[in-house]
Amino acid sequence: MNLSNLDRSIRLLSGASILTFDYLASSSWEIVFLILGLWGLVSSVFGFCPFYSIMGINTCPTHIPQQQLPAVVK
Repeated sequence: MNLSNLDRSIRLLSGASILTFDYLASSSWEIVFLILGLWGLVSSVFGFCPFYSIMGINTCPTHIPQQQLPAVVK
């Protein structure tokens, strides 16, 4: 997971809005609206954005930096 709750809710609302617009509108751009809406909904549900991971962005508050992890005792 690399999306915070705020990112997830924004993506959920925007994805649902775009899909609603796609359903109500009849234009030659329907496939574009469908893809954008589904992308927002799917990334919101899973809490993961591949573009964020490529760019090294992580807005999820549960991320623990490597320095704070406890040492493993043998």
